[in-house]
Amino acid sequence: MLTGAFALVFFYAPLDVDQGFVQKIFYVHVPMALVALVGFIVGGAFAVMHLRTRESKWDMRSYVAIHLSVILAVGVLVTGSIWARASWGHWWVWDEPMLVSFLIVFLLYATYWPLRFALEDKEKQARYASVFAVVAGAFVPLNFAAVRMAEQYIHPQTGATIAGGLPPKMALTFVVALAGMSLLFVTLCKYELASKHATYRLRALRRRLAGDDDELTLTGRSAAPQL
Repeated sequence: MLTGAFALVFFYAPLDVDQGFVQKIFYVHVPMALVALVGFIVGGAFAVMHLRTRESKWDMRSYVAIHLSVILAVGVLVTGSIWARASWGHWWVWDEPMLVSFLIVFLLYATYWPLRFALEDKEKQARYASVFAVVAGAFVPLNFAAVRMAEQYIHPQTGATIAGGLPPKMALTFVVALAGMSLLFVTLCKYELASKHATYRLRALRRRLAGDDDELTLTGRSAAPQL
């Protein structure tokens, strides 16, 4: 899907009248930002399920969703800086509310890991992290809703806003890019969850083997496995 999206970006979508070729970063920057923000909210929803059920699987899903969203957020800030440099002549513009709001969200979630791993007790760790994820997840839409309702901002436009309607070729390219970025996020979440599950299973097996070895030693039998 992403390969198709990039093909549309370079060979199908027209050049923007005002910004020219540099506008094509829009098809990476905006889908990445939307997926990252939705990922933060999804992480909060998983955290709510963990607080309700106390099941560790929901805590792990919340952790993975937030982890990958933070990675995408880094990409958003990098591509946003490149776009700002090309459009405004500066790498960063502090009086642009949309950029500053996204930076605030990123910095908020950057405190997730110090908060989570400052605690040694696993249950408290998961519970406190879930509370943080719920509060931060609720802050994300409120923050950007406030920006939208505030004074007009100077965020670079692409001939028309998404809400106002893009030209058909641009709209199709954007939808494909957004779908590709969403599928990438879901795929990476599944891979990371599978990896962590395998890691925990391996640790559990090692603990069981260590326990069996200790038991064999205490009973006077050899701890070496019989092959």
